[in-house]
Amino acid sequence: MHVLVPTDGSDPAEAALDHAFERFADDDITALYVMDPVEGATAWGPATGEDWLGSAEKRAETVLGEAVERGEEMGVEIETDSVVGRPSRAIIDYAEEHDLDQIVIGSHGRDGITRVLLGSVAETVIRRSPVPVTVVRDRE
Repeated sequence: MHVLVPTDGSDPAEAALDHAFERFADDDITALYVMDPVEGATAWGPATGEDWLGSAEKRAETVLGEAVERGEEMGVEIETDSVVGRPSRAIIDYAEEHDLDQIVIGSHGRDGITRVLLGSVAETVIRRSPVPVTVVRDRE
């Protein structure tokens, strides 16, 4: 079985990773970071595409590095990947293109303005996913 866990470094995403590590420890797990150009325009204001992409790639590297460390602490080895796109569509496309069996996703993403913009990601993934989706609520 191959499980996809989209992550943005938020508490709900970390809860989803923990759930995947506990439930699917013997399966293949891929942590995916989606670099959203719309979020970049909102968060950083006008900038060149190169500036945005460089910042997004650094953020992806940090978040995915933390996911790998989290897995190692729990005795689970994971794969990581990052893509550019709108989060819900990118997650669904990734699941289809990589023949995944399950998606484990946090109930909501980041705080503030990006949460308003991205708050429907889990809902959209649930409705459009070609594979079963487990939604994990933050443990707060």
